[in-house]
Amino acid sequence: MDASLRKIRWGVLGYARIAHLELIPAIHRSTNSALFALASRDEGKLAEARAAFPGLARTYRDYDELLHDPEVDAVYIPLPNSLHREWTLRAAACGKHVLCEKPLALTAADVREMIAASTAHGVRFMEAFMYRYTDRTRQMQEIVRSGVLGEIKFIHASHRFLLNRPESIKLRPELGGGALYDVGCYPVNFADMVVNAGVGGARPASVAVVCVRTGGIDESFSALLTYRSGLIASLHCGFNGHKRIAAEIIGTEGVLEVPDAFLDNAGVLTLTRGDERREIPVAASDRYRLEVEDFADAIRQNRAPRLGLAESLRNAETIDRLVAASR
Repeated sequence: MDASLRKIRWGVLGYARIAHLELIPAIHRSTNSALFALASRDEGKLAEARAAFPGLARTYRDYDELLHDPEVDAVYIPLPNSLHREWTLRAAACGKHVLCEKPLALTAADVREMIAASTAHGVRFMEAFMYRYTDRTRQMQEIVRSGVLGEIKFIHASHRFLLNRPESIKLRPELGGGALYDVGCYPVNFADMVVNAGVGGARPASVAVVCVRTGGIDESFSALLTYRSGLIASLHCGFNGHKRIAAEIIGTEGVLEVPDAFLDNAGVLTLTRGDERREIPVAASDRYRLEVEDFADAIRQNRAPRLGLAESLRNAETIDRLVAASR
């Protein structure tokens, strides 16, 4: 069969919540992918997976065994943040393409090493920012690129929720927990996407932060990023308050409000220019399926996926600066 037509066979490292609730079902809904293998050190989780996904061909108690399966084309890594680097490097060394959950790693130095490994071994590698595959994000990008907002002066982006699961790995510092890594990476990515509008590589000239720490992790994190153009980005994230996911882009000619900025539900964008206020409908999107399909097609067509590694590295560098400023 033509390699550009064959379905990509996926292996999943770990039966995390996001894997069994979102990514694995998305693989099943996709047109170009098939769930092939799953590895978990918990036999109970493997049994649960086999019952939930009867098409699952192989299960492993060891991650390395899955990576050495010659029939696995690509792996999805939903492991704790502190393990992303190790298992991406191991996967790349085994010739597996890697879709890794955000953030790619805990430091920009680790991200550089992961990118270098994927390049050296000739595999595709992408950070799993599923919100980049929504109609909401597509329309927002089109509006920014159209110039209708004029020169962008201010960006606000917030992603916070009340975390009420005390056993969550998001609360464990040794596993890379904390609000900035878990949900703050979304506003960081949003700001970079708007500032660079798909081209260029502008980075913040300065950063300032306010951080509330509990139990060794940041449960609330706010930052101001200032760019040489004079643009300011206000970014907020947290685990200690009611859910709030929204963004706003203010230019010299207009304002774009983006409710539910990182979600895939139907809704509206609101564009204001002078006294004119217009609502722009947003369609619901199957963001995880579209992410899987784009990455699988990138493998089949030997092209880059939608989210580039240069962008992910800039995000990691910004997060490094925010972490350093919070100490």
